[in-house]
Amino acid sequence: MPMVTIQITREGSTPNGRAVTAGEKAALIKGTSLLLLDVLNKPLESTFVVIEEVEIENWGRGGLPVAEFRKRQRTSRK
Repeated sequence: MPMVTIQITREGSTPNGRAVTAGEKAALIKGTSLLLLDVLNKPLESTFVVIEEVEIENWGRGGLPVAEFRKRQRTSRK
């Protein structure tokens, strides 16, 4: 019985989005389950997929809160 946890930020996939849509989550669950079926021969009905949405303030990259990291990246590209 495989269990897969997917962590994503709670910012959505569109500008000014506040969350990933139910359809996007369904696609993640389906795709992950099919991958485990194809690679490990795990039946779809025995595969559990958990999606955890993380507030953007609760994660970082490069030693910085992600908002600051992204701001510096945008500045350095100009």
